[in-house]
Amino acid sequence: MRAALPKAPADADLAAYCRRVAERAKKASAELATVSGAVKIAWLRRTAELLRTSGAELAEANEKDLAAAPDYGLSDAQIDRLRLNDERIEAIAAALEEIALLRDPIGAVIDSTVRPNGLRIDKVRAPLGVVFFIYESRPNVTADAAAICVKAGNAVILRGGKEAIHSSTAIVKLLSRAAAETGLPADAVQLVSTTDRVAVGHFLKMDTLIDVAIPRGGEGLIRRVAAEATMPVIKHFDGNCHVYLDATADPVMAEAITVNSKTHRLGVCNAAESLVVHADVAAELLPRVGAALQAKGIEIRGDQRVCELVPGAVAAQETDLGAEFLGPIISAVVVESLDAAIEHINRYSSGHTEAIVTKDIESARIFAARIDSAAVMINASTRFNDGGEFGLGAEIGISTDKFHARGPCGVDELTTYKYVVLGTGQIR
Repeated sequence: MRAALPKAPADADLAAYCRRVAERAKKASAELATVSGAVKIAWLRRTAELLRTSGAELAEANEKDLAAAPDYGLSDAQIDRLRLNDERIEAIAAALEEIALLRDPIGAVIDSTVRPNGLRIDKVRAPLGVVFFIYESRPNVTADAAAICVKAGNAVILRGGKEAIHSSTAIVKLLSRAAAETGLPADAVQLVSTTDRVAVGHFLKMDTLIDVAIPRGGEGLIRRVAAEATMPVIKHFDGNCHVYLDATADPVMAEAITVNSKTHRLGVCNAAESLVVHADVAAELLPRVGAALQAKGIEIRGDQRVCELVPGAVAAQETDLGAEFLGPIISAVVVESLDAAIEHINRYSSGHTEAIVTKDIESARIFAARIDSAAVMINASTRFNDGGEFGLGAEIGISTDKFHARGPCGVDELTTYKYVVLGTGQIR
């Protein structure tokens, strides 16, 4: 029998419940502004301890989610992502300990100048305030998002999917217990207790209480949040990432980077979905790279030249060139020049990640300068566009926007700045 889903308090209507959650988060964010880095570290480490000693409690909650999963139409792979076992609980705990080791960004001086009149102008990192985080059903994301938001001095309202509600609730209880024990504000981390999608709309209207919304999930969810939010949104819609094989590309490197970019994990936003090959090396590289992709089960949808050079390739449609397949398909085209490659990529890219394989330093420089994406890889796989791989320690998501945050969003991207001016009585 499927366990009943948690609901918002019965004695309050949904809008009022959501407002109370946001008001508590706003109050907690003000308190967090003066919480020391040592307290945040203690909270993260204590939560890690509680996770390791609460396996039975977490397993019981997780079992309720797993039992309900088939009713939600989840695939075997999606159900596996929900599963919490000893190894995964240890990984969550270890991730919190890694975040604890990150430098505390709050109060860091980004720049400082002294004016001729003696005023010292400091540009100082400060929290964003309250983060509303809407995310897919993965229990580890609940802990990771809470940890990185609070490390950056923000209160967070977590709204996870119904598929992991029991697991997320159990994790947040441990986060709250650790907060009480270490002196962190009680409402620094709150989990929305209702799975009613209407609640999301209520929160998105509260721009006076919530400073930023961060959606992480399918494109439909992200577009809904972007359309309805009255506060700034950190987001990316999709990931049509390209690998470009330049005229001087090393064949072995070209094959390795293309295959890794596409096949290391198919259903992620930094997987390559499009291959672009310079005409001068198409006859040499395309049969080799195409065969390597096909050996991994990848269908190649190409232009006329690709279909001539790669046996088994099928003709691409215009819609294929901009598609995020998230599966065993890749589009491929041949271009006459570096300029044509850049033009093609900028036209069809989603602004996420693009890679060039080349021996020519000047080609690499031009590609990096002119490609309009959050990350440009030179002789490296697109799969490296990741907070952990970039050394950020953790990320709450990847942004393809250009304002405030772009690329993997770690603790620094969850901060803003303020100017602190130190005077000695100056007047204007």
